[in-house]
Amino acid sequence: METPLISRRAVVGAGLSLALAPVAAAVPLPQSAAPEAVAPDSHRTGGFALGCQAYTYNRFTVFEAIEKTAQAGGKVIEFYPGQRLDAPAAGGGGGGGPRFDHNSPDDAVARVKEHLDKNGVRAVAYGVVGLGRDEAANRRVFEFAKKMGITTITSEPDAAAFDVIEKLVKEYDVRVAIHNHPKQDRNPNYRLWDPDYVLSIVKSRDSRIGACADTGHWARSGVKPVDGIRKLKERVLSLHLKDVDVLGPAAKDVPFGTGVADMPAMLAELKRLKVVGPVSIEYERGGEGPVWEVAQCVGFVRGWSATKR
Repeated sequence: METPLISRRAVVGAGLSLALAPVAAAVPLPQSAAPEAVAPDSHRTGGFALGCQAYTYNRFTVFEAIEKTAQAGGKVIEFYPGQRLDAPAAGGGGGGGPRFDHNSPDDAVARVKEHLDKNGVRAVAYGVVGLGRDEAANRRVFEFAKKMGITTITSEPDAAAFDVIEKLVKEYDVRVAIHNHPKQDRNPNYRLWDPDYVLSIVKSRDSRIGACADTGHWARSGVKPVDGIRKLKERVLSLHLKDVDVLGPAAKDVPFGTGVADMPAMLAELKRLKVVGPVSIEYERGGEGPVWEVAQCVGFVRGWSATKR
C-alpha cells in the first residue's frame, strides 16, 4: 500500500513475518456473528454490512471520511489507526492535527461517535492494527473496539500472540480478522497472502478468529479472489473488497464489475457462506477522494443483490 501519509505496513511492523502458531482445541465453525450483531438491517446493503475502509480517504480527516462514506452510499466504516481527526492540515497535504486511534481520549471518541450518528454511518471494524504478545497493549485495542461498538479488529498478528489474542476475543466477544498484504518476493517469510496458510493458522482457533480477505492483494499475489474465499469458507469474517484491472502485481483498483476479480462469483460465494461482513470497500486509486468510484461499487452490490432475491 502506497500513501503520502502513514503506511499501514509500518503499523503492523514485525508482525508481518508470521509463523504457524500453536493451536488450541478444535471448536465448531458456525458463522461467528449473526447479521444484526455486525450491523443492524438499517445499516446493511444487499445483506452485507457494506461501507468503506477509511483508508480510501487517507488524504482526508476522520470526519471527512465518514461524510464521504455516507455520500457514496456506504452505511458502515472501518477506521484505521493514525488518520487525522478533524483539524485542517497545516499548509495542506497530510500534516497537522491530532490523530485518531485506540489511544485517543474519550472526548475524541465521543466526537467521532456523534459524527457517525449525524451521518447515519456505523463503525464496525478497526485496522490494520498491530496485536502482539503484550496483553495490556492488546487490551487497549479491544477496549477501544467496545467503546466504538466495533465488532471486528483487523490485524496481522505477531507469531506468538495467538494465545493472548484468543483469550481477549473470548473475553470481549470481539472478532479478530487476519489481513493479507501482497506476496513479497524479497520476504519469503511473509505468508499471509496465501489463503491456505491463513486457514492453517485459524482453523482450530475460536470461530471469532478468521480472515479479513483483501481481494485486491490476493489478485496481486496471483490468487483468484473467489478461490481464496472458497478455501477459507466460514473463516472469512470480513473483507477489504476490491475489483482489479489485471491479475498480478501490477493490479490497480477499478469499480466493481469492471475488472477481472469476478465480483458476481465472489458475492454469490459470500452469500452462500452467509458471510455478513464487515465488507469494507477499500479503493486505493482515488487521488483526492474517490466518492464516485465508491458509489459505483455500492451500487453494484445493491443491484446484484436485488437480482438474486
